[in-house]
Amino acid sequence: MAKKYGSKYSPDNTNDAHRSMDAPKARPFDGKKPSRVGARSNILFYAALPLAWKAFGAEPVVMAQYIVALGLLLGAAWLTREGLKAQEAYEARKVARRPAFPRKIFGSALTGLGLGLVGIAGWGPLEAAIFAVLGTALHSFAFGIDPLKHKGMEGIDTFQQDRVAKAVTEAERHLASMRDSLERTGDREAQTRLDQFAKTARAMFRTVEEDPRDLTAARKYLSVYLQGARDATTKFADIWGRSRNMEARASYLALLDDLESNFTARNKALLLDNKVDLDIEIDVLRDRLAREGIK
Repeated sequence: MAKKYGSKYSPDNTNDAHRSMDAPKARPFDGKKPSRVGARSNILFYAALPLAWKAFGAEPVVMAQYIVALGLLLGAAWLTREGLKAQEAYEARKVARRPAFPRKIFGSALTGLGLGLVGIAGWGPLEAAIFAVLGTALHSFAFGIDPLKHKGMEGIDTFQQDRVAKAVTEAERHLASMRDSLERTGDREAQTRLDQFAKTARAMFRTVEEDPRDLTAARKYLSVYLQGARDATTKFADIWGRSRNMEARASYLALLDDLESNFTARNKALLLDNKVDLDIEIDVLRDRLAREGIK
């Protein structure tokens, strides 16, 4: 009797059937939005450069004014770019502190000062005032101002939130170190796999930030596990750079799979605990309303 051929690479293999029943894995770019930190902020650096040419064709006093104005405008461009990065990080989280230093506001002020100095060097006081006011206003209109209040922190213990912030910052350092080590290998597949794990890890970070009480249960994952993963990544990058050892590569990718599974399971457990707490609070509220005769 004829027998259908099948192997692990066949389209209808049972292994594939089992995989299709599993929940699809998160992809590195799921849920991400295009960054606004790009051409709009980078163009500010180039817009100020003509002042350098203008400076070296002027007399010493005017030349010094142009150079100072160039420094102010470059500083404004750098502050603006960093302010946009800080705002994106703020908007990506449900619970976040306002930026400690309002970079975009100071960027607007430096833009006004720089353009005002250009007006003094090339025209006069009236033109300088017009340039300063217009520069500050247009910069604020184009890039906005920094977030000026905390988000989602009503009723949250600030001491516990600070502890969470420190733990998450340290965990992000571990992820960044892992990424830097893998970039040395040039292995795009491993880097993509790491990005996928990083997305899972950051989902746990957001869960802990939203409820700082979860820090105790998640601390081992944010510190010990990520530190071990960082060390393993560094060793793998060194081995791969010397010998292109495929066995070491397979072991490292398997480690990332195990880490992602463990982080996913722990995050689900944290979310379940939070739901149980919510159910308890709802039941208590219902009992209290029932005692008050309110249905």
